[in-house]
Amino acid sequence: MVPFSIAGIQTHVGALQSNVPALLHKIELTVERFPWVQMIVLSELAAHGPLTEFAQPLGGETETAFREAAIRHGVWLLPGSIYEIGTDGKIYNSAPVINPAGEVVARCRKLFPFLPYEANVEPGTEFCVFDVPHVGRIGVSICYDIWFPETTRSLTAMGAEVLLHPVLTGTVDREIELTIARATAAQFQCYVFDINGLATGGVGRSAVIDPAGVLLYQAGGSEEIIPVEVDFAMVRRQRECGLRGLGQPLKSFRDSKVPLPIYQAGQKEVSHLATLGTLETPARGSMAGVGVPAPDTPLKPA
Repeated sequence: MVPFSIAGIQTHVGALQSNVPALLHKIELTVERFPWVQMIVLSELAAHGPLTEFAQPLGGETETAFREAAIRHGVWLLPGSIYEIGTDGKIYNSAPVINPAGEVVARCRKLFPFLPYEANVEPGTEFCVFDVPHVGRIGVSICYDIWFPETTRSLTAMGAEVLLHPVLTGTVDREIELTIARATAAQFQCYVFDINGLATGGVGRSAVIDPAGVLLYQAGGSEEIIPVEVDFAMVRRQRECGLRGLGQPLKSFRDSKVPLPIYQAGQKEVSHLATLGTLETPARGSMAGVGVPAPDTPLKPA
């Protein structure tokens, strides 16, 4: 075994004030209740909620508070994400990865802002992986990123064995997102920690899934601490021998001779995408895409 203990914290997220003091208390409570935990993961935008008016530069007071907490408790910390004001003046949805020495060892900028609703947020351009010494490699993606399998494909090709996935999902598609998280774990043979918030931070239902797509734990709609010990050796054996001794999708993808023209600019195979219209919030009563004739257009007889 190569064991490593990770706790997700599903907790209330307010939108109009800092949640940092409450989150620091939750981190302390987690360490007190489960002293064997080595890493703690919070939900997307947990610190300040979903409003960009609370954006701050890297290394600001919020990040400093979490770095001090990591040192104080001797844990790895992914404190969800915050809206970051970049040096270019643009706003990013950004999550720092902090080691037990309080050092920021990696940063994840959300690659796919939830358009059109996150329209004023700039996408990141780099994939985030980091190493826990003598344990293994971990990847980070933020919320909507998981809907694009290319993101996890890239992270696992870079060696990620566990996917930390902070989310802020308070909408009716949460069940779909959980299905995607479970499929992602099986497709890419990795653990997935899908950690959602509550109130303005989401509808909860955080989940932890193993590399065979087995749901290890599913939270409800209340505050919870979710400590799970993962086994990196299990990931490695399954990737070598297959899911239950059967499919070996990472090696099959590696060895495939199938061309993928959809990733090549100008290919006719992607022409359908150009017909889908503008990426925008649907208007009330919109009939876009349903093929309904204009009111003055006579219907053709059956």
